[in-house]
Amino acid sequence: MADIVEIKVPDIGDFKNIPVIEVLVKPGDAVRKEDPLITLESDKATMDVPAPQAGVVKEIRVKTGDKVSEGSLILTLEIPPTPPLSKGGDVASPTPPLSKGGSAVPSSPPLAKGGSEAGGFAGPRGDIHADVLVLGAGPGGYTAAFRAADLGKNVVLVERFPTLGGVCLNVGCIPSKALLHIAKVLTEAEAVAHAGIEFGKPKISLEKLRAWKAGVVGKLTRGLAGLAKQRKVQVVHGKGQFASPHTLRVETAEGAKSISFDHCVIAAGSSIARIPGFPYEDKRMIDSTSALELPGVPNRLLVIGGGIIGLEMATVYDALGAKISVVELMDSLIPGADKDIVRPLAKRIEKRYERILLQTKVAKIEPQQDGLKVIYEGANAPNPEIFDSILMAVGRRPNGNLINAQAAGVNVDERGYIPVDRQLRTNVPHIHAIGDICGEPMLAHKATHEGKTAAEVIAGHKAFFDARTIPAVAYTDPEVAWMGETETQLQARGAAYEKASFPWAASGRAISMDRDEGMTKLLFDKSTRRLLGAAIVGVNAGELISETVLAYEMGADAADIGLTVHPHPTLSETVFFAAEIADGSITDLFMPRK
Repeated sequence: MADIVEIKVPDIGDFKNIPVIEVLVKPGDAVRKEDPLITLESDKATMDVPAPQAGVVKEIRVKTGDKVSEGSLILTLEIPPTPPLSKGGDVASPTPPLSKGGSAVPSSPPLAKGGSEAGGFAGPRGDIHADVLVLGAGPGGYTAAFRAADLGKNVVLVERFPTLGGVCLNVGCIPSKALLHIAKVLTEAEAVAHAGIEFGKPKISLEKLRAWKAGVVGKLTRGLAGLAKQRKVQVVHGKGQFASPHTLRVETAEGAKSISFDHCVIAAGSSIARIPGFPYEDKRMIDSTSALELPGVPNRLLVIGGGIIGLEMATVYDALGAKISVVELMDSLIPGADKDIVRPLAKRIEKRYERILLQTKVAKIEPQQDGLKVIYEGANAPNPEIFDSILMAVGRRPNGNLINAQAAGVNVDERGYIPVDRQLRTNVPHIHAIGDICGEPMLAHKATHEGKTAAEVIAGHKAFFDARTIPAVAYTDPEVAWMGETETQLQARGAAYEKASFPWAASGRAISMDRDEGMTKLLFDKSTRRLLGAAIVGVNAGELISETVLAYEMGADAADIGLTVHPHPTLSETVFFAAEIADGSITDLFMPRK
């Protein structure tokens, strides 16, 4: 005869009279040990009460809205006298297998206030089932997957590329930085000639360079595969699209597979943007992905787009020997940054490149036998020119319209972005979105922090994505980095601010490196003296900006930074010197009394 066991609220700390906001099971449901039974809410946090042992629900003794404390009776559980054991040791259930943390509940359970979706999906299972499905294995996606796994979730990671890492690792951030390192070596070797050190003209083997770059990428992708294996994250390679709010269809090399899930994190990223009407079928038209494959070094290369991606690729091909021209629709390179910060970069590349055209548009491209004929429009438009190759670098667009999101009921705006709240939830509570697909800025480091937050929210943590600022870096030569508000933004909103700029011409470290064209600029609130923004142009600006991000997040003022001892001689001192300028205590420059 089966035993009947009373299941009561366990020790939940000092909390009493906590409301029941969801009952997750019903009489007749088979539950396993640790399956959630009810959800409670206290002080805006939610918690599930798990089953202490496996069995079949006999009678429910609470309902939504009841208040319970430690020892309150929840339900009775029928325990078979000699239950057949499944492989894991739990009671074998006549219902479909449940994922860890799942339970037999309605297919679309209500969302627990302030928390993650209560319970798991009890509808039809796919070929694979996951507590958490992550669509996209870029920096945000694999971070979400790994963090969810670390928090005890059964995770499936779907990736369209043959290797993990997404666009960033395979055809973006990492290979571009590898080639930028080579560009730096080449240009530095060239630049020391005036100091009496001369090298012969470099012999460049594109074949060996491609192999080295592939090795850099391969080392990192293999590392990610190892981390996934260690965490028991199941990786499925193929193109994924939603089939329902709890199902994803993946086209794999072995055929279509369906994956059902309790929760999902969309990390499907973005794609290269294109201007309509250009002859993209011509192999001489390249984008950042094909440019990183190093098909060859053209004699004359036109870069359409003077933003970060275009200028980084221009840096690489310039060092490899191409004659570079850049055309930009706006009145400044890197339009998101202040003009004074971009100016040292512009001055340097103006000397190296054939031409930089601002406030100019490419109206038409005509393929010809001897190259691609470019016709310009704009006040400064030159006569038509012929280039051996053209690099299209006008930005990226989110992939919200490529994943059949409507099948899951997920809202996608007219530009392809998926709106989310501070916990990265879409309008469908058990589906989150992170990275490029949920909004600007389209940066890997933003995606990783969002991925971690989404995983923690799904696991029931009271987590939010509340970064005050996200730094941006152009890995050009010199580098350009900024964070917080720009001076342009402060002026636009009429803010009372103070600017402190330290020229690297007064930095011992910059002078000793023969790279004194840089500048460090700090922007402070005029009344509170707190840091509002920072921008740096110069060698390793991308490394230096992190100190200012920390200062901004901590609400530091000029005195806090100026009283922090920095090592000498370093480029990091330039942040310290700029703070001293604002504080009126600098000795490395003569500043008139205020």
